[in-house]
Amino acid sequence: MYTALKAYVLQFGVKNFYKDTYLLWRLGKLSEQLGHIEEAKSLYRLVLKHHHSARKREIRLYYDSLNTLDKDYYLPIEYYKNLVGVPNKFVDTMDVANANTTKMNDSINSPYSDYGPSITKKGKKSMMVFTSKRKRKEFSSGKVTFDEDLYFSVRADSFYIDKESGGIDTIPWTLAKPLKGINTDEFNEGSAVMSPDGKTVFFVRCESPDGYGNCDIFMAEKLEDGSYGNIQNLGPQINSISWDSHPALSHSGDTLFFASDRIGGFGMSDLYFTCKRGDGTWAPAQNMGPNINTRQSEVSPFFHPSFDILYFSSNGQMVNFGNFDIYKTYKMYGRWTEPRNVGPLVNHDQNEYYFAIDPKSAFMFFAKADTILRWDHLKRDSVKVEDLNIHSYPLPMEAHPNATIRLSGSVKDSISGKAFSGIVSIIDLDNGIEIAPKRLRPDGSYDFELIKNNNYLVVITGEDFYRIEKEFLLRGDTAIKISTPSIKFRKWKFTSIEFKEGKADVIPDMEADLDKLVILLADHPKLGLKISGHTDSSGDSDSNLKLSQDRADAIKKYIVDKGKFDPKRVTAIGYGDTVPIIKSEKTDEDKKINRRVEFEIITIE
Repeated sequence: MYTALKAYVLQFGVKNFYKDTYLLWRLGKLSEQLGHIEEAKSLYRLVLKHHHSARKREIRLYYDSLNTLDKDYYLPIEYYKNLVGVPNKFVDTMDVANANTTKMNDSINSPYSDYGPSITKKGKKSMMVFTSKRKRKEFSSGKVTFDEDLYFSVRADSFYIDKESGGIDTIPWTLAKPLKGINTDEFNEGSAVMSPDGKTVFFVRCESPDGYGNCDIFMAEKLEDGSYGNIQNLGPQINSISWDSHPALSHSGDTLFFASDRIGGFGMSDLYFTCKRGDGTWAPAQNMGPNINTRQSEVSPFFHPSFDILYFSSNGQMVNFGNFDIYKTYKMYGRWTEPRNVGPLVNHDQNEYYFAIDPKSAFMFFAKADTILRWDHLKRDSVKVEDLNIHSYPLPMEAHPNATIRLSGSVKDSISGKAFSGIVSIIDLDNGIEIAPKRLRPDGSYDFELIKNNNYLVVITGEDFYRIEKEFLLRGDTAIKISTPSIKFRKWKFTSIEFKEGKADVIPDMEADLDKLVILLADHPKLGLKISGHTDSSGDSDSNLKLSQDRADAIKKYIVDKGKFDPKRVTAIGYGDTVPIIKSEKTDEDKKINRRVEFEIITIE
């Protein structure tokens, strides 16, 4: 049955994915029963992307049960903002990048809506082409309309992230100018992308008499005077009688991607592509298939100007933080990989689409609604309105095209072997690239996709174990498996805590281990510490009791002062020689074992 059904499913056409999803479901169940787990998960994903019945919840439970130890458990974005915005300078040895979403200045943005940026590499410069509604028409009746037109700006490609300014792009863009020869008063022009050599621009024009649908993709050539002309509709091989828009071009210039809501697709709007033939013409457009497209909508593709990676926006993929999120996919062995959500530092509970990345992958650019005051001619007063403006943001790791090297690991109790729960934070020490923190999975595991040959600091914290910090150079796929004892309700001592005879002074050799306790209490505000001082049996018992109390108090003072803790969190008790480990001391080694300071973690209210 499995062999026959798989052969049949491999011949599915577009309609089968929404008419016969039950067969995908059945094949997934058979795959799971036969132990083909990765195949089963792939089939369940297809069902969830294309199914619409009430059984979708049941199918999701099956998929999640297989995916429990693979999924990413991202922390709420509020936690991340607290991590970035209020670092504990004593406790945290990491230098978290303070990245800012920055509204671009008036060289790009106007008092009206500006959006839809695309970035193209132009020699040693970057070129941004975007859509703007800054050209407006006023009528005697007081009515105002806004015409969509195309503008461009360029910048030297030697920019950098200024860490002292909070991750702000410090190299200016030139004053935006209209793309001459393309913009019209009669039609709306937008969604443009420039060819790598700058000689051709692909754009969208709506309600044009030479269009096939309400919006079509056109191309124009650069003329000797710097303007654009020879405007041509790309024709019925690409455009349909429906909406065709959002062109994106591969950096080789031979593949054009776009979005369309034409009949015959998988969902409400799909992504399509066309390749340039040897004679310069474009081949008939092809749907990008059921792995990329879903029953919902896929829009605004963006092909990275330097790397073979496609980004797009969707509200129908598996992992989703809001409505429309940004995803990335690589082409491997002739197929596009399963789209990956680029994470909560990019995607929020709003719509994210129409975004671009610069050639050096340092910044992303996107449109965001800002509230401004604008004069209303009819009301004769200023009113608050929301206009789109183009913003920049240092590119997080999850969205980086080179983040392909896998760092994985696990944290388990060295005594019981049970998995710990906790939080994993990773810092790129070389570039300050932000990485969204994750929780440990139920089996104590974690993984991240990072950039090769960068230096990183991984910090793992949890309620039941010491903070773990490891600094390393990532040369290739790396696994860091950590086995550590639980700190709760256990007694332990440090070999460095060895007082001089008859003394109660904290010496420098003790500070490294005592600092671990400071970090421990800072990481776990609901935990307290009990310090127990002990002596050997030499000397007077009353003197031993006082000496052990003085030593415990000295350690308490060090910990409370350095961590600025409430003194009530730390208890110090001297027991003198009343609680020996070896009751009958015979050697100096016996006395050394009894002469100790013990620490115990306690829970406080």
